Amino acid sequence: MDSLEEKYGIPSFDCMVIKDHCEIYRHMAGYADYEKTVPVGRNSLYRLYSATKLTTMTAVLQLAEQKKLNLYDPVSYYLPEYQYMKVSDDFRWDTVSAQVQASRAKCHLAHQPIRIIDLMTMTSGMHYNTFAEELMLLRKQKYDTATTREVVREMAKFPLAAEPGTRWMYGFGHDVLAAVVEVISGMSFGEYLKKYIFEPAGAADIHFRLDAEEEKRLLDLYTVRPDTEEIIQCPESTREQFKITEKYESGGAGLISTVDSYSRIMDALCNGGIAANGSRILSECSIELLCTNYLTGIMLQDFHSTGKTKYGYGPGVQVRMQDDGCGKEFGWDGAAGAYILLNPTHHICVVYAQHVMRYPRVYHEVHPEIRRLVYEACIH
Repeated sequence: MDSLEEKYGIPSFDCMVIKDHCEIYRHMAGYADYEKTVPVGRNSLYRLYSATKLTTMTAVLQLAEQKKLNLYDPVSYYLPEYQYMKVSDDFRWDTVSAQVQASRAKCHLAHQPIRIIDLMTMTSGMHYNTFAEELMLLRKQKYDTATTREVVREMAKFPLAAEPGTRWMYGFGHDVLAAVVEVISGMSFGEYLKKYIFEPAGAADIHFRLDAEEEKRLLDLYTVRPDTEEIIQCPESTREQFKITEKYESGGAGLISTVDSYSRIMDALCNGGIAANGSRILSECSIELLCTNYLTGIMLQDFHSTGKTKYGYGPGVQVRMQDDGCGKEFGWDGAAGAYILLNPTHHICVVYAQHVMRYPRVYHEVHPEIRRLVYEACIH
């Protein structure tokens, strides 16, 4: 771990490994600020970005357990604006990363509805363009007031890249699911998470918004210049890319947490759904769903094109498909380099956090090496 700065230029990190509810490894290094005057500590706050998705999936699966939704329900049961969706006629999958579908694009009416399971597994056809025209206009007109529900209503205007349930494409699906949770529970997404996940697990230091004192504990954010791989200070536009409005609570990328607090929730997911304090967060049946790949055929090919060829994709998580004797495994990562590895077979939980955006080597080299070292110590 101490080689990360010299080899990759990563200025700071925090890594925790838990087995059978016991912390067996913890190491952090580096500084929280650009000036390198404040060392990182246990109370340092990290932007989790897409690692948020594991908590969003926990919320949705809780509601499914309570029979308040069915994973195969059309989303329009809960969000009527998603009843009639349009699909782009001209989306080219060979240039996915370069394409942004405008609402005025030539479209046809979707042949089938988006279901809850499609949103969970990124097979809804939705894209992940945070700079879409509708969202930019909403930012301009109602940045201080627009709620999660209002933002998700605008997302329904986006043309889909493919028919629901036919292709895998990373998109706003989990953000839409946050609004579904709100409609079913009658609470804001943040209130629901606090009452039914954070507090039961004993995770007190997780936030969508920070007050002045909490801001002081948030690490400065870096990014990487793609041409030189130089690590530089992150501009405001990139830092707040997933913060559509001031009141928006993103189910896909919005949580900010200490490693200590987030590990309490993640630890429950690899121990049959039971937190270290004895609270049940999810049933074992729901944990089994998180361990199960959903993708087949061209959908799996789409996912493998991201480079994660040893994995499939389940309800918001990557699922290990290549058997290397380590048992069941699922997890995900985040845009600033966070990494969640959960192994329910051996009850191993890894929560790693850093604060460098747009750095592919972290996902292809650093995360796999952390996995190898943890398994070498705990299993082999």
